[in-house]
Amino acid sequence: MAASSPPKLYSLALRLWHWSNAAVISGLLTTILFLFVIIKTKEVGPIFQEMLAKDGLEVTQQQARALRKVVSNRIWDWHITLGLILTGLLVFRVVLEWLQPASQRFSTRLRNARAHYQRKGADTRDARHSVLVKWSYLVFYLLLVVMVATGLVLVYADDVAFLHAIEHTCKEIHEVTMYLVIAFVVAHVVGVVWAEVTRNRGIVSDMINGGNRVE
Repeated sequence: MAASSPPKLYSLALRLWHWSNAAVISGLLTTILFLFVIIKTKEVGPIFQEMLAKDGLEVTQQQARALRKVVSNRIWDWHITLGLILTGLLVFRVVLEWLQPASQRFSTRLRNARAHYQRKGADTRDARHSVLVKWSYLVFYLLLVVMVATGLVLVYADDVAFLHAIEHTCKEIHEVTMYLVIAFVVAHVVGVVWAEVTRNRGIVSDMINGGNRVE
């Protein structure tokens, strides 16, 4: 019987998680962009009043605030739904780390990168870069944990007294974490593009087709 071929660098499950995670995080950041930059829900009320006044309809400030709240709540509903999906994806990623073959686990790649760095020495640029990239991914995973945990607190704070007591603190942490995630996403995209146009081509295609098979 022929021996089974070794697994690819990235499993199908990991690739699906990666692109799903990217889509969900993009959606979450887009809802924030709409709320505070594009639409600016705080300014929607006066806009409603002005537009309706042109049609001869007089709208009070209280009515305008109600309309603004409808728009804001609808976008927040999308944000919460995407946040719950992100929670499921995070749980899936943790479980996947244990179920994948050893060669496909993040912990293995991090350990191998550190071993390579130690063998080559501290002056080896590529080895040092590889370790730093792997550690940045670990930081990103931790940021996702914090963002998901604080987001869940904000969603269910009105239903649980204990969560309501820490709601304000969690909101501040959630907002700071969001900016850190944005910084990581920007750095990640820039880094991937830079790698593709220089010496490490094929990163994107590897995350699509799985890359080469590894022992």
